[in-house]
Amino acid sequence: MKVRWLADDSPLRIGVSACLLGREVRHDGGHKRDRFLTDVLGAHVEWVPVCPEVEVGMGVPRPSIRLEQHGDSLRLVDPKSGADHTRAMERFAERRARELEKLELCGYVLKKDSPSCGMERVRIWRGRQATRSGRGLFAAALCARLPLLPVEEEGRLSDAALRENFVERIFAYRRLRALFRGHWTAGELVEFHTAHKLLLLAHSEPEYRQLGRLVAGAKALGRAELRARYEAGFMTALARIATPRRHTNVLQHMVGHLRQGLDAADRAELAAQIEDYRRALVPLVVPLALLRHHVRRLDVEYLRGQIYLDPHPKELMLRNHV
Repeated sequence: MKVRWLADDSPLRIGVSACLLGREVRHDGGHKRDRFLTDVLGAHVEWVPVCPEVEVGMGVPRPSIRLEQHGDSLRLVDPKSGADHTRAMERFAERRARELEKLELCGYVLKKDSPSCGMERVRIWRGRQATRSGRGLFAAALCARLPLLPVEEEGRLSDAALRENFVERIFAYRRLRALFRGHWTAGELVEFHTAHKLLLLAHSEPEYRQLGRLVAGAKALGRAELRARYEAGFMTALARIATPRRHTNVLQHMVGHLRQGLDAADRAELAAQIEDYRRALVPLVVPLALLRHHVRRLDVEYLRGQIYLDPHPKELMLRNHV
């Protein structure tokens, strides 16, 4: 029987800028459909589409808007008419973020460059000059309300490493939420942490060690503090990009757990595949497939329970890139 946090079958709800799903809600009546989101990831998640401009009442089509710096004040304005939408958008963003919190989202994909939805490097105008130093007003409210929520822009998801990192985090966040939903025990936290050890190690060894110390000293903390510190540390660690060097370290660590059951030929084959991965000659899925085979054959319980082996659906093929 699967443990509670692995057996969770609640919807994997992901917020998304509506235009990225092909909805014609942009200021010019168009859309920015993203094929990875709709045709690939969409098979595994339940989308919660949001278009701040439409939901705040601007309509389609509508004049384009932008962020402008006026003294100490950041304003959302129509540069042609001078109409100021700042307060309306701020009120909407705060209310919508509270509503989304109740839906228990596991992630969010924002439209890049948008003065409402852009996550980073959004243009802020000062007179006729602009700097890419802003964040959209809705995105700012969302991230402030849900600081641990995995959030990405669709433009950054074209990068293979960032795409895998985001998808890995949304599935990890659902498991984390399932662990702490309702009554949970320190034993379940230990079990959860043990299953995620190699995944954490692939992202950040310092935070992997910090979380290990936190779990080991769990009895000295109140439940609320323990939960808050573990959630923050866990999601912060996974937000670090798992580099080939860190993956190589984890692969070699796994071989160490298998060593007694491997003959010389098996060890040489594994070492060669790991080295090929380190040199970017093969994707991560190649040494992992062989490691999975030996884990099953030797029935190594610790490795068999590691989320690192299957952190997201294999159909997404996120570990198939070099």
